[in-house]
Amino acid sequence: MKKLCFRVTMLAVVVLGLTYCVSVPSKHPAYLHALEDLRSARWMIEHRPGDWVRSVHEVDAVRQIDWAITEINKAAIDDGRDINWHPPGDELPTHPGRLQKALEYLNKAHSDVAQEEDNDFAKGLRNRAIGAIEAAIRDTQGALKD
Repeated sequence: MKKLCFRVTMLAVVVLGLTYCVSVPSKHPAYLHALEDLRSARWMIEHRPGDWVRSVHEVDAVRQIDWAITEINKAAIDDGRDINWHPPGDELPTHPGRLQKALEYLNKAHSDVAQEEDNDFAKGLRNRAIGAIEAAIRDTQGALKD
């Protein structure tokens, strides 16, 4: 009987805990939007039809995007959302068109991440991510000029 009471109590605790987790809004929804935008920007730069040769700027932009994604993942990990989900990328046939679309995504991600942060641990991660996003923007602009 004690085991049954214990199990019922534990089940109640788990159900209440899950209910709380579902009802509490995400602490960093902008970070998750930024992750989507960064992944889309990366897709635009990295995956392209044809045999275009990647420029140094493009390689650097992807490296900076990857770093920003890593930092944002660390800051957003406690939200309970799936940080690995990302929407499929659009297909654009021209190289400049893809780089321009990547710039749009990077600018949106920058705007999302640059919002006010009250968690000191997340502030440092956010600031490093902003630096990486800004570097990716510069590299993508450089790739457009190449």
